[in-house]
Amino acid sequence: MGSPPEPLNQLSRSYIYAIHGYFLEKIFAAMVGDDSPFQRAGSPGSFLVYGGCGLCMESIYLGLRTECCLLTRCIMYILCIYSWEFGTGSLLSLFGACPWDYSGYSYHLAGLVALEYFLFWFVGSLLLEKLVICPTLRVLLAEEWKAKKKPMPRFELKDD
Repeated sequence: MGSPPEPLNQLSRSYIYAIHGYFLEKIFAAMVGDDSPFQRAGSPGSFLVYGGCGLCMESIYLGLRTECCLLTRCIMYILCIYSWEFGTGSLLSLFGACPWDYSGYSYHLAGLVALEYFLFWFVGSLLLEKLVICPTLRVLLAEEWKAKKKPMPRFELKDD
């Protein structure tokens, strides 16, 4: 018949996580009252940030899904998100390119991480696991579908 279906490769999964993160950022910005989140172009680096963080969260899920309860995994996801946000924010700040600044918040770390978003990250990581990571890991790529060749019908005019 053919080769068995294969799971999505790492780059494809990263792309799915990146698009998911990008659109959630836009939706969140619209919900909290940002003036024009859909008119502003997002940073191309945000796709790398979201894709990389998604892959890290996926590895946490794969490593802990049988060992830990959902609550523990969500806490681990939040630690991953905060670490990723702090690390990428620090790196981008070195080049003066960090697009976020949380220094106006009461509980922040160097203006790069806002601890006030803990609840949002908790709910977001729960939804990410259930609605994005699990289904993405289940997607399988099968062989390309090809139509079976059928003979073309012949039309002839007949004398009556």
